[in-house]
Amino acid sequence: MQIGTELIRELRERTGAGIMDCKRVLEQFEGSLEKAEEALREKGIAKAGSKADRVTSEGLIESYIHAGGRIGAMVEINCETDFVARTPEFRELIHNVAMQIAAMSPRYLSKDQLPEGTDLLAQEVCLLEQPFIKDPSRSINELVLDVIARVGENVQIRRFERFGLGE
Repeated sequence: MQIGTELIRELRERTGAGIMDCKRVLEQFEGSLEKAEEALREKGIAKAGSKADRVTSEGLIESYIHAGGRIGAMVEINCETDFVARTPEFRELIHNVAMQIAAMSPRYLSKDQLPEGTDLLAQEVCLLEQPFIKDPSRSINELVLDVIARVGENVQIRRFERFGLGE
């Protein structure tokens, strides 16, 4: 099957994958964007797992103050190089995570930090497990994995804090 450049361009914009990777996976799934996107996403998650042990000593700190100035959040997200910290993908991720923290009030970063024997639901109190406020079909962890696949470096949320007036 002949795959057109518009189809390749659209898949590339959705996933951030390379042109040849997009072309190959579109040919494999006979032009189905949804199946190709899912296959590339799974490949990116596998690639992200191989980068998990790399040291992250660069990154950014982002703050977000919600309209009205009554709620705010700060988050530190680290990556391997300052070059990646300046990319639009990384900046979008850190801004979205700061907004997520302000909106959803997570207490812990991951399920590993939950106290033993607790009744708390991980999806409610663990940032990485929470559904993303802009797209509830995806978790914050999936957002981070997507950025790792796009930028080719390890990315980790290091710490965060939420501030609410009177809390």
